[in-house]
Amino acid sequence: MINKKPTFRKLTPSFGSSILVKQHVETIDKDGAYWHFHPELELIYINKGQGKTHIGNHLSYFNNSQLILIGSNLPHNGFTDRLTANGTETAIQFKSNFLGDDFLNVPEMANILSLFERAKKGIRFKVETKQKIGPKIEKLLEHGGLKRVLKFLEILDYLATTDDYTLLNADGFAFEAEAQDSSKIDVIFKYVNKNFQNHITLDEIADEVSMTVPAFCRYFKKSTGKTFTQLVNEYRVVHATKLLNESQKSIADVCFECGFNNFSHFNKQFNEITGKSASNYRKEIKLIIQ
Repeated sequence: MINKKPTFRKLTPSFGSSILVKQHVETIDKDGAYWHFHPELELIYINKGQGKTHIGNHLSYFNNSQLILIGSNLPHNGFTDRLTANGTETAIQFKSNFLGDDFLNVPEMANILSLFERAKKGIRFKVETKQKIGPKIEKLLEHGGLKRVLKFLEILDYLATTDDYTLLNADGFAFEAEAQDSSKIDVIFKYVNKNFQNHITLDEIADEVSMTVPAFCRYFKKSTGKTFTQLVNEYRVVHATKLLNESQKSIADVCFECGFNNFSHFNKQFNEITGKSASNYRKEIKLIIQ
């Protein structure tokens, strides 16, 4: 059964390594390509294949190579429905401070920090960058230890200075959190993930993290840049985009299944967050698939 809600996924690099590099050379199990998020950034290179790109509220289909950088806590799905002959998918997962907080503050890291900030919207790199950087990503598997880290920094430096890219969620969609608050934010995400189909009161969510409602509201706005209600609405709309894409349910059924109890409110939120109505969104998906 496909997990329909964004699931928090804990990632662990191999012992003695600060970045996780993995490669798939066969078809990805569609049931395994579930909707999830994690604090690590993820750089994905697919050299040949086809599938869909579902990141935040962006959904598109591809039938070629892909080079994508997904920011911290940005919900996304697995990518490859089918790898074509000799196709591989290489993914690098890493925390923004994988070399330590102090390293992030050195002046030479300024461009890379800006890249990490842009990645919160999801970045798709274009042909020239794919051709130059894709093979370097695949070669990381041949290196270990410090050499792998140095080669990876070279890749990040190139990606940070090129303008050969598109932002996938121009209006932004990320469960952004300050690193030092991650345990509290983690509790909040998990609670929303489990309960977003129901009404979540500020009293109950504040209680989950042992705070008063005013303190919780201030903390949440400071950590994420948005109100708790905004976040829940975004979460529900992203779930709606998935249902509109993958099910035959009516738009009204999708509305109520995502936790909205008012159809006009659902339409208003869907429009604000995706930039189009739910019916237009579904029509566009059908056209893409055809």
